[in-house]
Amino acid sequence: MTIRVLLADDQEMIRAAFRMILDSQPDIEVVAEAGNGVTAVELARSLRPDVCLLDIRMPELDGLQAARLLAGPEVRDPLNVVMATTFDLDEYVYEALRSGACGFLLKDGAPALLTEAVRAAAVGESLISPAITLRLLRHMRPTPPATVGRGKPRRPPADPLTARELDVTRLVARGLTNDELAAELHVSLSTIKTHLANAQRKLAVRNRVEIAAWAWENGLGHEQLREGDARR
Repeated sequence: MTIRVLLADDQEMIRAAFRMILDSQPDIEVVAEAGNGVTAVELARSLRPDVCLLDIRMPELDGLQAARLLAGPEVRDPLNVVMATTFDLDEYVYEALRSGACGFLLKDGAPALLTEAVRAAAVGESLISPAITLRLLRHMRPTPPATVGRGKPRRPPADPLTARELDVTRLVARGLTNDELAAELHVSLSTIKTHLANAQRKLAVRNRVEIAAWAWENGLGHEQLREGDARR
């Protein structure tokens, strides 16, 4: 199947560059472009593309607001949103993920990272630029569970995660891919996918980005980073 992509960026040159990269792939097609957030939301709702690639700073409606309207927690049938920006501020990254985005990329990243993020988003997985992930985790403070998500509590799962599912969750919070998870834990790829599916079900989240967000909010990402630093 061809992955249908909506591009939204207020700079025509950026849209042209992204279109050239994406349209050069045999399995990806750019089906629409928008120069502002309002048009992006309207086109996304009417065309229902497989992936919406949004800039953060756009006129009329910024990318974070657009992401919330297209993929936020209150959206009944969310679309797959990837943010692409020149600004890698931690608060932007975190807010994008909490708004439902399943990927966050820097515009100056490698073209292969762009196509990989689009393909991951199309199947409900996620990709965050590696340069962002660890820095974000090292500087993000765990949020008390009672005050997470604009005043909404992040309750513990009714069905607790197993020890191995917690291991996988910690590593997902560090930005590891499925292949890297399998290598780190010395298990098969299918076993990793099973653990991820179980964690996603138990945490009542929609994708691995929300698994990572749960880990960050409950301090598990920081715990894993401290353990890694100690081993080094």
